[in-house]
Amino acid sequence: MDFVLCQCLGYLLTGFFVESILLEESDVSVSTYAAACALCHAWRTERYILLGAQNPINMTGYIVGALVPIVFTLLLRSSKKVKKRGVPVDVGGEPGYTIRNSGFPSPVETSWEGISTLAELFEQACKQHADKPLLGTRKMILREVEVTEDGRSFEKVHLGDYEWLTYGKTFETVCDFASGLVQLGHRREERVAIFADTREEWFIALQACFRLNVTVVTIYASLGEEALCYSLNETEVTTVICGNKELKKLVNISGQLDTVTRVICMDDEFPSSANSRWTISSFADVKSVGRASPVDADLPLSADVAVIMYTSGSTGLPKGVMMTHGNVLATVSAVMTIVPGLGSKDVYLAYLPLAHILELAAENLISAVGGIIGYGTPLTLTDTSNKIKRGTKGDATVLSPTVMAAVPAILDRVRDGVRKKVDAKGGLAKKLFDLAYSRRLSAINGSWFGAWGLEKFLWDFLVFKKVRAVLGGRIRFLLSGGAPLSADTQRFINICLGAPIGQGYGLTETCAGATFSEVDDTSIGRVGSPLPCSFVKLVDWPEGGYLISDSPMPRGEIVVGGPSVTLGYFKNEEKTKEVYKKVDERGMRWFYTGDVGQFHADGCLEIIDRKKDIVKLQHGEYVSLGKVEAALSISPYVDNIMLHADPFHSYCVALVVAAQHAVEDWASKQGVAFTDFAELCEKEETIKEVLSSLVQIGKKARLEKFEIPAKIKLLSTPWTPESGLVTAALKIKREAIRKAFSEDLAKLYT
Repeated sequence: MDFVLCQCLGYLLTGFFVESILLEESDVSVSTYAAACALCHAWRTERYILLGAQNPINMTGYIVGALVPIVFTLLLRSSKKVKKRGVPVDVGGEPGYTIRNSGFPSPVETSWEGISTLAELFEQACKQHADKPLLGTRKMILREVEVTEDGRSFEKVHLGDYEWLTYGKTFETVCDFASGLVQLGHRREERVAIFADTREEWFIALQACFRLNVTVVTIYASLGEEALCYSLNETEVTTVICGNKELKKLVNISGQLDTVTRVICMDDEFPSSANSRWTISSFADVKSVGRASPVDADLPLSADVAVIMYTSGSTGLPKGVMMTHGNVLATVSAVMTIVPGLGSKDVYLAYLPLAHILELAAENLISAVGGIIGYGTPLTLTDTSNKIKRGTKGDATVLSPTVMAAVPAILDRVRDGVRKKVDAKGGLAKKLFDLAYSRRLSAINGSWFGAWGLEKFLWDFLVFKKVRAVLGGRIRFLLSGGAPLSADTQRFINICLGAPIGQGYGLTETCAGATFSEVDDTSIGRVGSPLPCSFVKLVDWPEGGYLISDSPMPRGEIVVGGPSVTLGYFKNEEKTKEVYKKVDERGMRWFYTGDVGQFHADGCLEIIDRKKDIVKLQHGEYVSLGKVEAALSISPYVDNIMLHADPFHSYCVALVVAAQHAVEDWASKQGVAFTDFAELCEKEETIKEVLSSLVQIGKKARLEKFEIPAKIKLLSTPWTPESGLVTAALKIKREAIRKAFSEDLAKLYT
């Protein structure tokens, strides 16, 4: 009986070996083969050594053993039901193909009974969690300037532990600051602008304005002077709350500001005589004045405008999007239903701009559920971040967050940083990492022969534990938004951090609320099903060749409806009418995104194009700039890229910001001599190598020949928000880059 059992198991293992070959799982088929041989030896059936028997063997058993698991696998796969994440729904407005979240028949407006505004939500949370920490900021120990050998200077900081404000103390501070605003002379009908980097004072000022039903104008700290002046004047702001760095920018344009009369500086040290027309106060002084003379709250209604959020201006001057309390609350409520187990035990690392709806919604959500918010910056995020003094721990290491929001550019940097370290170590360490990664990748892709169970635990302990320490070691959920996330980065973060990425799609105009991928959705290249607060509709775009009748998936322009859709653009009725459709016959308001998508069978959305990014080449071919850039950006040599297509030519060109470490590493291995990175980027062999990489990746991504750049200009200086070439969310500002590099682009076409 033992012999028969052994032989049957041997047959089955052989079958799985054959199946793994058929499924192209060659990396694990060898181990399967070895396991089968070991089993036969263990049962003393050496004469039946798999695939190499010296004695006659009944091959029927092996045929059966090979067929059974294959048939079993095919049956399982064919019988497996696709989970419906989104389902079709009948709606009003322009005809199209509309999907809603499968778990919510009607759009969610609030997840908290009796709560209809952000002010009410925050007050309720503070009363429920009064003694629990809410806001944390790291203590500054030392700030110094380091000078490199080539004469460049960099500021480095040594930061200490987090110092915390409880929910109760935060609410008290919010009330004091709100009272102080009134005592300074700010009236309800006037607007406040918050112009600063993300920090606890930003959040406190926001909540204070909400308690007075004062509309907040949010402005990116990196905004240029022209756009800053335009935003403040258009909204007729009377009070600006800013940091010392931002105050200097305000001083430079003080003669162009029409309505500003009060400035509140978040930092204690500031030039008190910066402008004789302004009353300048410190944040601390405003709190003290308010504490001495408290004022009753004047709470808003759901339909009142909470925020006028200025977009980062990827094209032209920024537009102010008017968001009501109900708009933001709908998004906050919807995301809470998607993130698994979100609650008071969660720790959130806040470092993205609070002037971005993604961060503003995230912080309001974390505070609503009793979580902890620790503040950091992109330049102090990890132990190796640019601004961290050597030997000092980064924000993530000290805080050990459980949840984070990120934009793809940040996740790309995490991926590149890990790969850089792994490649630098080389040898056995690199081989172990590559093996662990390939095994986990097989498992995530659904293979039975990937690393599961005990093997997964061992790889996590031996290899990925060190990677996870980069972000504190406790991340259980990542939210990515603001731009498309590459499939390569998504898989890399999934495996190395061991946490799911909820990739979302939304715009400032929809309060970031459109779609969101669920925690158990391991697919890549998609942005999930509609959030519970939204309906997502596709409408025909005949000019682009996208129709809802397309097979196998309906395609078209993406239109979003629901309570998260905002009121429109401030003082810009013409643009509002262009992209917002007034309430339809069923009471739904719709926003036309300009993005093109397609719905999969399970109701999940995939972004496939953008109307404004399409350029027609000389011979009639259409090129989607954003699609090509997303595909080519995974090259290890690329830090950033902008594709350029000229209608008077038959080919594309590209500006490529080179990834310094990867390019210098290549040059070192090839023996290419150079004095500095700028010189290396000008060398013909360097340009040839990077272009070759782009061509290979383009072919692998199945891009057409005319979509892949024929020529490139390699740049050595990164594009930053400060340079005005990318937004605060790190999206490229196409028009600004075209103007800045117009001569280089012209040369590429000669």
